Amino acid sequence: MAAEGPAGDSPPRSKRADAQRNRETVLTAAAEVFVTSGVDAPIRQIAAQAGVGMATIYRHFPTRADLVTAVYQHQIEACAEAGPSLLGSLDSPLDALREWIDLFVDFLVTKHGLADALQSDSDRFAALHAYFLDRLVPVCSLLLDAAVEAGDIRSGTQPYELMRGIGNLCIGRDSDPDYDPRRLIALLLQGLQRPQAT
Repeated sequence: MAAEGPAGDSPPRSKRADAQRNRETVLTAAAEVFVTSGVDAPIRQIAAQAGVGMATIYRHFPTRADLVTAVYQHQIEACAEAGPSLLGSLDSPLDALREWIDLFVDFLVTKHGLADALQSDSDRFAALHAYFLDRLVPVCSLLLDAAVEAGDIRSGTQPYELMRGIGNLCIGRDSDPDYDPRRLIALLLQGLQRPQAT
């Protein structure tokens, strides 16, 4: 067990853990605020959602672009880590694929505004897009391969084309509140399934 510092101060490790928790809390809150209020939402709104002071946000993210980039990366990581977890915890690979696609759609809804906010910083945006592909295409591939091996879906679907197709189905959501991309995505998944023997 680490000893306390002078005058009963918490050990440095504890301060780092607190700072990391604050950072995670801010990123989660910012993602929620961005979905409801857009990426130009006031920093004070994000601070209120996170239950921290504005100084905490600026300490971790000096500019709005830093915050937007970090939220984007945080969302990618959450989506990437969910794939293997779902595969290990659900009854079938097809169920895991469905659940992961649902999370991926949630991410795309957030990502759309984030991507727009970063378009002016083309280098940063290009690096994030490469990171997105590097982290998520292998996860999608893992889930597709497992579903094919289990006999749930046909072989031959490429992970990138599935992700791209889902992304394209999500595009109309912003301009039409009555449009629900999840219904079409469910049909897309239905089309990938192997016909059940009768």
